[in-house]
Amino acid sequence: MELAEFARSNAPEEGGTGFRKENNRLLDVPLDGTVMVKAGSMIAYTGDVTFTGKSSAEGGITGFVKEAVSSEGTPVMEAEGSGRLYVAEQSKKVQVLDLDRDESISINGTDILAFESTVDYEISTIGSLSGAAAGGLTNVYLTGPGQVAISTHGDPLVITPPVRTDPDATVAWSANLSPSIARNKTFEIGQTSGEAMQMEFTGSDGFVVIQPHEEGGQRQGQ
Repeated sequence: MELAEFARSNAPEEGGTGFRKENNRLLDVPLDGTVMVKAGSMIAYTGDVTFTGKSSAEGGITGFVKEAVSSEGTPVMEAEGSGRLYVAEQSKKVQVLDLDRDESISINGTDILAFESTVDYEISTIGSLSGAAAGGLTNVYLTGPGQVAISTHGDPLVITPPVRTDPDATVAWSANLSPSIARNKTFEIGQTSGEAMQMEFTGSDGFVVIQPHEEGGQRQGQ
């Protein structure tokens, strides 16, 4: 391919509003104001944009990521200004969701990529998992209106409950569901498979999003 053709073929699309996938693994955010993005996910931007980490004193997501998911610090940052912001994470696939007013979803904190400033968020910890240090244990409850971008390792699978899932492979679930923690007794004696602890979703309404990857790795001996 000639150099000029390569540049044309891979140039970003011009114009447009709202979150847009430039490809399956790269999110384009037209910015005129503020947006929340996962810390460290910015790969490029045009225009005039500043980034501010959200501190734990402001509430929000910082505390749970520092204590329960990673030791790397602030999980989200506020991008403010005008231009175009390009975000991605570890070549994970990007999924864009549109939340209506008062529509909510609970998402694994490690899988949030970006959300509009109009979206309200709060921390939701799953009782008996709150002390464990692995992904999928503490979720962020997001309420619209606004767009939300999540990232998944591979293509997500959406399942209708009842279902049991591995916490490390669980990406999100609908707001009407409240998972409990289940243990598979067959793994508890003399086993170190990491599969003893599971999330249990009951009922027949709503949905659960899983990915073909264990975000935190298997938890040995749990």
